[in-house]
Parts: sequence; C-alpha cells; structure tokens
Amino acid sequence: MLRVLCLLRPWRPLRARGCASDGAAGGSEIQVRALAGPDQGITEILMNRPSARNALGNVFVSELLETLAQLREDRQVRVLLFRSGVKGVFCAGADLKEREQMSEAEVGVFVQRLRGLMNDIAAFPAPTIAAMDGFALGGGLELALACDLRVAAASSAVMGLIETTRGLLPGAGGTQRLPRCLGVALAKELIFTGRRLSGTEAHVLGLVNHAVAQNEEGDAAYQRARALAQEILPQAPIAVRLGKVAIDRGTEVDIASGMAIEGMCYAQNIPTRDRLEGMAAFREKRTPKFVGK
Repeated sequence: MLRVLCLLRPWRPLRARGCASDGAAGGSEIQVRALAGPDQGITEILMNRPSARNALGNVFVSELLETLAQLREDRQVRVLLFRSGVKGVFCAGADLKEREQMSEAEVGVFVQRLRGLMNDIAAFPAPTIAAMDGFALGGGLELALACDLRVAAASSAVMGLIETTRGLLPGAGGTQRLPRCLGVALAKELIFTGRRLSGTEAHVLGLVNHAVAQNEEGDAAYQRARALAQEILPQAPIAVRLGKVAIDRGTEVDIASGMAIEGMCYAQNIPTRDRLEGMAAFREKRTPKFVGK
C-alpha cells in the first residue's frame, strides 16, 4: 500500500504538555498524538502497557477515561484512531492478575467503570476507528466493538469474546454490541464457544470492516485505518457527526422513530456554514473548505 507522507507530532500523555518519546511518556499507559499537515484532524490514542499486553487495569482505564473526556471537547478532532504501542497485541482484555486482588464488591465497581469506558468510546462525537494489528481478546474486542469502524491484520489479529473459557461473562458491552454487529444467533455461538477468529474470519463475518495482510513493520492494520481516516477528513465534520448520531440512535428504535431522529439531525445541519459551503462548492465546481461551523 502506498503510504501518504504526513507530519507527526510526538506522543504525549494528554494531561502533560511536554513532548514524550514514543513508548515512554513517563510511564503513561495511554498516550495521544494529533497528526499534522494533510492528516490534520486525525488524533491517535496509543495504548502502551507492554508489561501486561495492554490489559485493562485500573490505571489504564482511568487514563483512557480522562483522555476521552478531554478529547470530547476538542472540535479539532475529526477522527479518533485507537492503536497499540505493543507489537502483536491490540488489547489482551481484563487484567486478571489485578482482578484477583479485588473483593467481589470491588470487581463489580470496576466492571461498571469498564462498561462506562466502552460507552464513552461508543458515544464519542467524532468517528472512531480501531486498528487491530494483534490480539484483541475479551475486553479488548469489546473496546474495538465500541468503535465505529474496525480494521484488522488478516492473520496476526486474533479476536474473540473468550470470557466463558475463564469462568466469566462479557461485562463491558460484548453481549449487547456483538449481536447488534453480527446478529443474535452468530453472537451467541461466538460467546457460548469462546471461539477465537483471525482477522480474515472476522472480516468474512462482518465483525471488521477491513482485513489486510500484515507487513514487516507489524502495523498494516494501522496503515489501513489511517487511510480510512484520510477518506473521512474531507467530509463536512458536522454532517459526519450528525450522521453518526442518526445511525446510532436510529438503530435502537423502530424505523418511524428513526426517521424522526434523522429529521432532527438534518434540521440541525441546515443552518450551518458547512452546508452552504458545500452547496457553493458544488455550484462553482471546486473543492469545499469546511470549517466545522
């Protein structure tokens, strides 16, 4: 695949304004980078907990919740891309070693926080993309399911809701998002069996949008996800955000109610400068310059 050259800014923990080296950032498990140049508008979240294969521990979840809360208010974020800084792994799911040290009450509270995290990802106003270049198991797949779009390496990405093999139940949205993605019967089969799927198998089932052959660098899914984000960038940002709202809310209700939701979203788009700019650009046969207003 031909790679588009873009300017890169250093990875950093969101709350710290100083630059950080890739994979370090003072030990932060969640790091953020906003791309520049032709890719301005794409923001990447790097999950970087190599000692536990990006397992969903307390610090990891807290940092990701804080990051999402801050990025949600940033209108410069046009596409949010989740990727891993740990080669061969997207997210290994629950941190079972940490979980063993919790009381039953603490487990319940933590899983509730985890479910809230996935809901925050799903409700993020801009499009979200998961780039899975490695294992996405249990909660790792639930994190990817919370994203709008998913890209996987064909062979090296292995995914599955494997909680039942560990005496657990998917508790971060998997029992709800998987059937909405694949249908009830297939979701039940995958959850009941704890089956693991390759990226290719996941693509055939419709679990991921794209499956790509892995490259020597081990980041083929990320490269394809970034190319997908580049396709979104030229589109009117308000229309894209409202389209996400209309789809997400509309699929939860009957079609008549869904049409009403679409109508409300369309009405919000009518007075925007972007809509007028799009019409003018079409009339004048030029590329529109959207400003997100």
